[in-house]
Amino acid sequence: MKIQDFHIRKSAKEKISMVTCYDYWSAQIINATDVDTLLVGDSLAMVMHGYPSTVHATVSMMATHIAAVRRGAPDKFIVGDMPFLAARKSQNEVLDSVAELMQAGANAVKIEGAAGQLNTMEYIVESGVPVMGHLGLTPQSVESLGGHRVQGRLQDDAERIYKDAQALQSVGCFALVLECIPQGLGRQISASLDIPTIGIGAGSYTDGQVLVLQDLLGMQANFKPRFLRHFMDGQGQVSRAINGYHAEVTSGRFPNCEEVYK
Repeated sequence: MKIQDFHIRKSAKEKISMVTCYDYWSAQIINATDVDTLLVGDSLAMVMHGYPSTVHATVSMMATHIAAVRRGAPDKFIVGDMPFLAARKSQNEVLDSVAELMQAGANAVKIEGAAGQLNTMEYIVESGVPVMGHLGLTPQSVESLGGHRVQGRLQDDAERIYKDAQALQSVGCFALVLECIPQGLGRQISASLDIPTIGIGAGSYTDGQVLVLQDLLGMQANFKPRFLRHFMDGQGQVSRAINGYHAEVTSGRFPNCEEVYK
């Protein structure tokens, strides 16, 4: 998938599939699938490093994971998250961070929010770097939002998100993630924009969907927000496989005669 394909898919009303991926091993598997595009999200601070929120992600951390995903998925379009406050610095500092992510292997960067950084986002676009926006529940701002909860249910909030979406398109964003907003608002925004929307908890009318790989595989059985569908019982299957290995080792059945060198 190329940058122009996002607009083509929107115009053709063809849905876009995106998976959030953090490592070489997983990227290799996804590279051989039909999934359209990958996101190396700052949620890696939580999923891969065990931190309590995304604010612990750094530019160097993001670059390390982007490089690993690029090596595993050389054929996929990769979007890399700009981490906490990385887009709120001076323009030179912001461009240095953008350069680090792009040189690591990203095809585009994603920036959360709109207020106070539209000029910076436009500057990045004008510098030749594709920018994906992100509105609704923006995890880097979770403290000011009062936690992980649906955004845009109140009229004023819905109007602000709608206006921000128009603003992000106007400064040159090529696509927009909409996270945890009512389906009606997701439909309204998607219909109003020429650029595609990628939803996560934003209903079925967005132009595409994104899920974290570990979530769609069901690797945390007790993590099941309303928007998430487990496409397999990953935690159960992996646990059973590991227990099976343990049982075979402790019983002496592994390795067997066909699994040793002669």
